Order: sequence, then structure tokens, then C-alpha cells
Amino acid sequence: MIHEKCSPRLIHVCLLFAVALTLAVPASAEWKEKVLYSFQGGTNDGSVPAGGVVFDKQGNLYGATTDGGMVYQLAPPAQQGDPWTETVLYTFKGKQYNDGDLPNGGLLIDSQGNLYGVTAYGGSGDCVLLGTNVGCGTVYELSPPQQKGDPWTETILYSFPTAKQGYLPNGDLVFDRAGNLYGATEFGGGKGTSCDPYYQYCGAVFELSPPKTKGGKWTEKVLHAFASGTDGANPNGGLVLDGEGNVYGTTYAGGSGDWGTVYELKPPTRKGGAWTEKQVHVFTTGNAGGLPSAGVIFDSKANLYGTTVGTIFRLAPPSTKSGRWKETILSTFNNYEAYDPSGALIFGANGNLYGTTQSAKTSFGTVFRLRPPSRKGGAWAFSILYGFKGAPDGAQPAAKLIFDKHGNLYSTTTQGGAGTGCGFAGCGTLFEVGP
Repeated sequence: MIHEKCSPRLIHVCLLFAVALTLAVPASAEWKEKVLYSFQGGTNDGSVPAGGVVFDKQGNLYGATTDGGMVYQLAPPAQQGDPWTETVLYTFKGKQYNDGDLPNGGLLIDSQGNLYGVTAYGGSGDCVLLGTNVGCGTVYELSPPQQKGDPWTETILYSFPTAKQGYLPNGDLVFDRAGNLYGATEFGGGKGTSCDPYYQYCGAVFELSPPKTKGGKWTEKVLHAFASGTDGANPNGGLVLDGEGNVYGTTYAGGSGDWGTVYELKPPTRKGGAWTEKQVHVFTTGNAGGLPSAGVIFDSKANLYGTTVGTIFRLAPPSTKSGRWKETILSTFNNYEAYDPSGALIFGANGNLYGTTQSAKTSFGTVFRLRPPSRKGGAWAFSILYGFKGAPDGAQPAAKLIFDKHGNLYSTTTQGGAGTGCGFAGCGTLFEVGP
């Protein structure tokens, strides 16, 4: 199922499932998987989960769906063995109501239980796609009710007015210590003309600052507009900040070989100054070693970790101010046992890395683990924890994982499940994987 408003990269993701249908039996698994909820599609439920999920303090899970355009809560059962309960918290109304349209990333939750996310389209902006004003996208907040059972309150924090401020926001948002939000738009920004025939410009990283007085407007600032060419293009979102306020992320394309980049944005040294972009790494080795679809994460030693279509890499910071970051390939997805990761990595106990891939040789995507070597200079050990079987099981996970307090992993699949409103491929799932 390909959504009519898919960008070229989203269409590529949608088409991967058709390829996966030709694959055979699922791979054997070390961990056990449970589908907690199958999205049903149609008019009453969403489909194609957008990004992963987040927990609140009570153990409820929250996420969004691209198709159906909704934010949902999944509540755990009161008794073991009973099903989880889905509640639709909000359904976006679309451009005609100056509301968001098509959630395009996971959610961020603050200490008060407020949820934050982005929609690819909608809002009050004037971005035109194929002759139709679809809006440039939004950043939204959903606030829980004061009285249990009352509706949640949606607020559009920012509606991108033109493509120059950003177009098609995607990925997860992140807060800094001062309460500013950071994110990325796949297109827009005002620079670059060669990234797509239908969308303007090559993408931007933005900062959204809260109002100084209650009820005021949030203020957006473009920190960097990508120009393609030797610069990056099409940033992925899912940004990370270091202790000095520098922002790090990846671009899916651009760089000297057009295989993508890892970049750093440094804040200005004086108030009102410009942010400075530095390319931490430029991918030049083709399909297997390029086209990163997710952001990067830090370890305690300031190393960055991420994935490309066919590799898991580490970038070690330079030992001198003028030095270069050093790339190390920790693992290669050999023989297509698993490939095409789209969700960011996460760290678990003992320095283990965990992630998902959309596709695999003998399954419909995987959950994998990468163990660090027991001795210096040794090899990292890659293993598939679970291979998805396809409907009624999940298929094509494309989001990062999250741990619960017991060490179980949770996330979503974009296809599969027992839902019947989306054709034979299923409408997507929310799953748990545990040892």
C-alpha cells in the first residue's frame, strides 16, 4: 500500500514490502516476540505506525500512525494474558483546518506527560505539491486531561509557513536543557535545487524555542539549510546533543559521493550569531556503506554510533582540535541476513547495541543485537534476536526500540499484523521482544 503523498524516500520504504513478500521462511529466533496490538486501518483506526513508541510513568505506550493520522495510547492489561487496550487520543484534521496531516516520526514525552511530534504535511503553510496546497508540516503538542476520561488537548506549536523555513518535517524531536525543541525537515530550508523534482530545497535542521510568556508563540530558527552537492541533503531527524549544546545528525544523501553524511552543528559564540556546520563523516563507499536512514547516538566516551543500508559504524572523536573523526565498521550485514535499518540504535546492558532492519534474507525484517568484543581489538558479535514472519505477525520494522524495566524491547512494524483494513500485507503492529 503506497500512500498518495509519499515522498520518493517514503515510496522506497513502501515498495520494500513488496520485495519482502517473495522471501521464504522466517529465520530462527533466540528471543520470543509478542504482537501487543495489530492496527486495523479503515475509518476507526490507523495504520503504518510512524516511528517507535514511548512509555509514560504508568507503563502506557504512546505512538502515532501515518495513515489514519492519529496519536494513540496502548494501556497494559490489568491481568497477565489479557490484551493491551488501544485508545485513539487524537486524529489530525488536515490542511483544511490548519491542522497537521500525516504524522512522520515518533513521539517525545516530557515529565508532565505531554507528547510532542511532527506531521509531514498540513498546517497553515503554503507548500504546493502536484498543484495542491498540502501545507509544509507542523510541530504539535498533545497534553493529557486534568480529569481522567476527558479528551487530550492538541496544540500546533509551529506551522511551517513556507518551504524556506522547512518542508516535510520527519523523525523524532529532542529537547535541550532550556526547553528548546530540535528537529529536521527532509526538504525545505531555502538551499539546494537538485534534491527532488516535486519538493523544494534540500532540507533543514531547526530549533523551536518556547514563548517567554504563557500563551505566546513558539519561535522557529533554521540552524542549517542543506545545499546538497558536497554538503548533505535530506536530514533524517532523530538528532542528539552533546554537553556543549552541539547538535549531531545524519543526512540520507549529499556529500561528495551523494551517499549521505554525519554532521555537527555548533551554536554561535555570540548571541544572534549563526550556527556552524561541520561534516563529521562523508560516506563514499556506495550502497552498503552509505545512505544512513536514522540518526546517531553517543556512548559515554563521546563516540557516535549509527547505521547505513549495509553496515553498523562507530565514529571516534578526534584527539586534536584540527583532527578528523575516525570511522570503524563494527559489523556488515553479510549475505543480506539483515539489511536496510531505518531506526536509530539504542544501548542496552554491557554496552550491547540493539536495532531493527526492515528487510532480511529469510524474514520480513529483524530485531538484532551487537555485542562488543571481550578483548581489545576483537570483533563485535552480531546476532538476530527475532525475524518477523509477516501477517498476522509483524513485518518491516522501521523505528528504534525502547526498553522496559525488565529488559524487554518494544517498537512498531510498518506492515503485518492481523488488521484487515489494509489488504493482505496488514496494517502494522506494536510488538514486544524479550529473552
